[in-house]
Amino acid sequence: MLKRLFDIVISVMGLILLSPALIVIGLLVAFNLGRPIFFTQVRPGINRKPFRIIKFRTMTNERDEEGHLLANEERMTSFSSFLRATSLDELPELVNVIKGEMSLVGPRPLLMDYLPYYSKVQDKRHDVKPGITGWSQVNGRNSNDWDKKLELDVWYVDNQSFFLDLKILFLTIVKVIRKEGINYSESTLMPRLDEHFKKDKNE
Repeated sequence: MLKRLFDIVISVMGLILLSPALIVIGLLVAFNLGRPIFFTQVRPGINRKPFRIIKFRTMTNERDEEGHLLANEERMTSFSSFLRATSLDELPELVNVIKGEMSLVGPRPLLMDYLPYYSKVQDKRHDVKPGITGWSQVNGRNSNDWDKKLELDVWYVDNQSFFLDLKILFLTIVKVIRKEGINYSESTLMPRLDEHFKKDKNE
């Protein structure tokens, strides 16, 4: 109950206080990357229940001669990298928090495509609501491989507390300001989880 109340209060205050910045970011996204300014996608929430996450878009709509979208890496720009490095693209997720689909702190909601690949232990990350930030994000972020990221997610589920959430939120602000744990350049994205598991199986 305390966690939910905290989520609502901070998210509502955040949207109000950050509304001028959100408008500016939205205009910059439209100018630099095109429309729509928001990216939405179905992700698994608590107990694997699907919900639609909302973020600022970070890729262009560039296509090849046959009309197919270019690879993700080719649709990234320096502005895209700035949004991701500063986590500004995640701010619209405050709406998901208010709706009760996410929490401020919890395992990041990954793709629906990844659900078949989790082990029974790793699947415990879905025992709680996904978060805008989490234990994995303040302990290496993209510098960790998938095994480590999932291990940290499960650790959070097993050890969650209100005070741990406060610690994670504080560390998140520090990490974002310092841009710590970001090992992927503007032309490179985090490898897909399913590709990671397939690689391990073939080795």
